[in-house]
Amino acid sequence: MTAPARATAAAAPAAIPDRRPAPAAATTRVGRLRALDGLRLLAALMVAGYHYAGRGGEVAGSWGASPRELFPTASPWLAYGCLGVQVFFVISGFVICMSAWQRPLRSFLASRVARLYPAYWAAVVLVTAVFALPWLPYERLGLSDVLVNLTMLQQPVGAERVLGVCWTLWAELRFYALFALCVVLPGGGRRRTLLFCGVWTLAAALADAADQPFLTQTLMPEYAPFFVGGIGLYLVHRDRRDVLAWGVAASGWLIGQHYAVAGLWHAPDPRFFSYRSAAVIVAVVTAGFVAVALIALGRLGWADWRWLTVAGALTYPFYLVHEHLGWVAIRVLRRHLDLPPALVLWTTVTGMLALAWLLHRWVERPLTPRLRKALG
Repeated sequence: MTAPARATAAAAPAAIPDRRPAPAAATTRVGRLRALDGLRLLAALMVAGYHYAGRGGEVAGSWGASPRELFPTASPWLAYGCLGVQVFFVISGFVICMSAWQRPLRSFLASRVARLYPAYWAAVVLVTAVFALPWLPYERLGLSDVLVNLTMLQQPVGAERVLGVCWTLWAELRFYALFALCVVLPGGGRRRTLLFCGVWTLAAALADAADQPFLTQTLMPEYAPFFVGGIGLYLVHRDRRDVLAWGVAASGWLIGQHYAVAGLWHAPDPRFFSYRSAAVIVAVVTAGFVAVALIALGRLGWADWRWLTVAGALTYPFYLVHEHLGWVAIRVLRRHLDLPPALVLWTTVTGMLALAWLLHRWVERPLTPRLRKALG
């Protein structure tokens, strides 16, 4: 996940990489994009809804019954909540491009490491400790796997994951690396950013066609369109008349919806926990792109409430802890206290948000600036 977004649109782009000034009427006003913070939390809640009541597996074990039976109306819709990840990636493309604009490489890398790791380390330790409790029937990882998880590189090295959601962080790390090497290191700017988006889009498509594991891991064909689309929308935020930026955003949407449907749609089959309509998948992806586009254009500037800043700050720690610790909360509230399913669901979400606030207050706020200062 990414840090709360701050608009940094300048009156003109960097002089060397792009000499074309942005029209004054086309640039957005300077200010905090609080609507983006709210959208981030909404995407996280979508994912939480999916993990709690939109799928089977471990969730059914925690509930003591299938969520499809407990939430017959909501569960089919919550099955689309996994698309919150794609919305995250669009937001990430927007925010990473914004945070890296005219920034030296070392400062960019320091900000990313300081943003990602403190809450992540705390979440790994917390989930490991809770799952080690002898009365909980969850699989415990060995010490070696837990230690590897602290690097956030457990997937490429083949270790078991402590956090189920960490696969998305691995995608984020690869995006950061590509953006740092291809855009930030050479000096940034509009033209280099557009070139990066074009080359990455084409290279990702070729990697998919070549079916080579290394290229697929590096270029992420199924996720690249969402990052690229978010980058394009940030360039639109800087200059809404930038036709090439609109083209980048549109290509990200067109290709991204294809991969979302290919990954999540299947013919109706009783063997699957849920059925997702291709039309609804496309609609959710489109809504994510449209929401970020409206923010980029300043159309959601009226959503300038201060509580959205808090919502944005809670998003990342909530995303990290909600799945596995949510299972524990559901098990206790439902199977031991026998509370109604709806009350269990809302209580679990509220509890995970409260835990996220504690992590933000006592881990991120003190450690993030210190780590950034040490690295930068």
